[in-house]
Amino acid sequence: MTQPASPPRTGTGKVPAAAPPPAWRALAGRADVRTLSLLGVLAVLIVIGGVTKPDEFLDTRNLQLVLTQASVIGVVTVGMTFVITSGGIDLSVGAIVALASVWATTVATQDFGFAGILFTAVIVGVGCGLVNGLLVAYGGLVPFIATLAMLASARGLALQITDGRTQIVTVDSVLSLGERDAYVLGIPPLVLVFAVVTVIGWLVLNRTTFGRRTVAVGGNAEAARLAGIDVRRQRLYLYLLSGLCCGIAAFLLIILSGSGQNTNGNLYELDAIAAAIIGGTLLTGGRGTITGSVLGVLIFTTITDIFALNNLQTDVQQIAKGAIIVAAVLVQRRTATST
Repeated sequence: MTQPASPPRTGTGKVPAAAPPPAWRALAGRADVRTLSLLGVLAVLIVIGGVTKPDEFLDTRNLQLVLTQASVIGVVTVGMTFVITSGGIDLSVGAIVALASVWATTVATQDFGFAGILFTAVIVGVGCGLVNGLLVAYGGLVPFIATLAMLASARGLALQITDGRTQIVTVDSVLSLGERDAYVLGIPPLVLVFAVVTVIGWLVLNRTTFGRRTVAVGGNAEAARLAGIDVRRQRLYLYLLSGLCCGIAAFLLIILSGSGQNTNGNLYELDAIAAAIIGGTLLTGGRGTITGSVLGVLIFTTITDIFALNNLQTDVQQIAKGAIIVAAVLVQRRTATST
């Protein structure tokens, strides 16, 4: 019989240790654990909602409402995930949504109908993202300061445009998208848009050179520069992407509310950052997950819905969200130190 080949030996006569598994396998394993954990949290929340308010929470209309509300902040979160993955931050997303929504609902803009409202919302979002990107990438400003300045400026301009009044949308083709007749197989159009943005965001981050460059810049900007990546241009593109997502979200919000207000998008920046963080996106950059961010959005939206159905105070809801954010950051730090 043929004897099995003996393992190779080193010069010292010892059998060499098995090669460690590739790093990507470890990362994939941790990603799966995070995703399953988030799905578990979401499942627990659904059970809580079903037990406390079974007739209301599990009603089809309520579930459609939860998904619709998640769609607006969800689109913003997709853009925020890219920015945070690159090691940046965008505190102006809520203000950009407000500015885009009021600029797109002025009387002059509505005269151009559906296309005019959509184009204005998107172009205003992209324009604000361009300013943020230029200030951060080429102006040398810290992202926190640059986007904080945009937050104040965009909010002020939105207030100036509206003069503190609500601008009612009169374009029927826009308003009809928020009606039940526009649902596709029971799914609201806003949810479909959110799904498309999510799929595109996932593909870009995980399957394109742009996504790999984003992760590289967030992991080590200097190493990325030495590897031939134009770090400044990449950061500019990322803030443009964030602005684009804000413009799309503003249009969805116009459909949902049928109006434009300078108070739109209030605290969206905090909700988007929180959803990205609990989803597994590393706050210091270098790691991002669109799937986790979307699950984070759904978790926060479900919590809000459960609190509203049970007539619980808003302050308790904010405390619960804050506790979740702190827990997520602590888990991230512990994971980072263990690896």
